[in-house]
Amino acid sequence: MFETGLLKDKRILVTGGGSGLGAAMGRRFLALGAELIICGRKLDRLEASAREMREETGGKVTTIACDVRDGAAVDAMMDAIWRAAPLDILVNNAAATFIAQSEHLSFRAADAILAPTLHGAMYCTLAAGKRWIDGQHKGVVLSILSTSTITGRAFTVPSAMAKSAVLAMTKSLAVEWGPKGIRTVAIAPGPFPTSGASGQLRPEGRDEGWTSRNPLGRVGEHGELADLASFLVSDRAAYINGEMVVIDGGAHLRSSGAEDLLRWTDAQWAEQRAARSKS
Repeated sequence: MFETGLLKDKRILVTGGGSGLGAAMGRRFLALGAELIICGRKLDRLEASAREMREETGGKVTTIACDVRDGAAVDAMMDAIWRAAPLDILVNNAAATFIAQSEHLSFRAADAILAPTLHGAMYCTLAAGKRWIDGQHKGVVLSILSTSTITGRAFTVPSAMAKSAVLAMTKSLAVEWGPKGIRTVAIAPGPFPTSGASGQLRPEGRDEGWTSRNPLGRVGEHGELADLASFLVSDRAAYINGEMVVIDGGAHLRSSGAEDLLRWTDAQWAEQRAARSKS
């Protein structure tokens, strides 16, 4: 789809890059010539993913254990990255979510979503942006959001709030940092099943599948999102700034994705809360 060297010599950090969509994007970036850095809380998972990526692409992959919920840890990570060379692209991918009746959410549960999804994205963006501006180095921030930024989404209220806030950051910094050579863009994926998020959002008992509600009758393939991300962070997209691109097969035009949960019984919700407390 793209020329092999589309991202040649670009240093790219993907938060939450050890699995799921983060890993899919990382593999595509490597195949297009980038140097990849992936961070997450579990170093063993990162190392395992990095080995697979190196074997598959022959590219350079660096792993850094970092909890993006901790601003000091984010600063330390960025210092370590910059000691080798400036970063060129930041991908805010780390996030958390689960379904819950909002009236049953504890403050701690809400913070478990807001901390990585909102604060983590903000900390990483500010830390990279400051260094880019101080060094007069151009940069790109890509944030992975969701279509809840357009429709809202019942039963995942903290996630919808956090993603909407990151979209506001994307639009605001496009104006503030654009003159300094920094672009901010975002992607709102629809249903792209992963082992982590899918288990939280589609537990047993949800009677409608993603495909039945999608106008195209299918879910997204990881490679499709990875290709879109590769284009948006590349120099070929140099005039795209402050925008969010939706990739969901048109699903958000049909529903917000939570209507079936309105029919759940108290017993189903109790079972879901019990299952989440065990995970």
